[in-house]
Amino acid sequence: MIDVRLLRTQPDLVRNALQRRAKPEVLEQLDHAIRLDVRLRDIVTERDAARARINDLSKEVGALRREKKDAETLMSESRALGDREKALDEEYAQVEAVLRDVLLRIPNMPHPEVTDGTNSDDNVVARGPLQMPETFADHQRVPHWETGHALGILDSERAVKISGAMFTMQRGLGATLARALCQYALDRNADAFEEIRPPSLVSSATLTATGQLPKFADDAYNIGRDDLWCIPTAEAPLTSLHAGEILDESNLPVRLMAFSPCFRREAGSAGRDTRGMLRSHEFDKVEILALTTPESAPAMLEEFIERVTSTIASLGMPYRLLEICTGDLGQSHHRSIDVEVYAPGCDQWLEVSSISWFSDYQARRGDIRFRRDGKKGTEFVHTLNASALAVPRVWAAILENFRNADGSVTVPKALHPYMRGATLIPVPTATAR
Repeated sequence: MIDVRLLRTQPDLVRNALQRRAKPEVLEQLDHAIRLDVRLRDIVTERDAARARINDLSKEVGALRREKKDAETLMSESRALGDREKALDEEYAQVEAVLRDVLLRIPNMPHPEVTDGTNSDDNVVARGPLQMPETFADHQRVPHWETGHALGILDSERAVKISGAMFTMQRGLGATLARALCQYALDRNADAFEEIRPPSLVSSATLTATGQLPKFADDAYNIGRDDLWCIPTAEAPLTSLHAGEILDESNLPVRLMAFSPCFRREAGSAGRDTRGMLRSHEFDKVEILALTTPESAPAMLEEFIERVTSTIASLGMPYRLLEICTGDLGQSHHRSIDVEVYAPGCDQWLEVSSISWFSDYQARRGDIRFRRDGKKGTEFVHTLNASALAVPRVWAAILENFRNADGSVTVPKALHPYMRGATLIPVPTATAR
């Protein structure tokens, strides 16, 4: 969340930054937060004055009693002030809770270098397209769901029978390919990141720390009986790994990576992007995450970009980088870069990774601090994360980019060591299912 001290000392700075998000409701929330904070301080002033007066009255009452004089008037005033102090305490707790809720809903301030815009149409191609062939053959212009069905490696019909709409299921070499992608991404980042296998169910506090709650509760799967949530991404448990802790500067950056299933209720827009593997309620992903000092965060962002793009490039697919504009930034994002691959069968650029810098926004929510070597006091860390590789759309793009004229699919060379010897997903010779 935003530092409440900035609301007090530099409200214009905060307002100008959030105005760039092009969402009027955000400025209304900001004004509400400022009013609530003013009321909190007024309550503290009045409550402190009441406490001081009660202390004075106590001394005066004591003096009168020692002199065997009537102190009822002063005692009556003290009781009234005590009641007022109690009422102010209750109001403080109520206003503080409302202020926290409002602050949790106010998005992060965009980085000054983020391009201004109102929606995804204003996102800017920052690099690319790269590895884009001059033309695509007709056999590459087949959507992956058709190829996957023909090869017997994508069984959406039975996935829907088992779980309902917008669930997918890979079979045979399709399942092997999905697993291979995850292991490949883990191996490419094992040189610098500690592998974690986090729980797939987390508490409300964990999702609040990363910004999914309270604003995006309707997009997540909740197990109400236990107050647990299915993770929308491994970012959530990885970020909260050090929640409530104070780290030593010498131990930064913390570098973590995780393979996990991801669960999201997102349903697309009127059926848009809901065919095949483009959008589903459950999918597998490898996440990388870092906790850094503020001054180290920009370099870590560049490293994340290089790691993700080099992985995609090594698979031999066309890709590009988008700088996400202010109006399309996520709730917690300070700056965000999307990596997209081109899928000729869908004739679409598909987002396969979001590389994000959150400044101290998540760390404030999760209370993750660090202490500089040899100095007193603590500061909030900066958090960054990226999808090292998300299976569905990379899987889909492989089927479209590497489809052969006979309908088979060539496995990218980088994945050969992970495919149990398979270098080709062949056309079935007979219907087995």
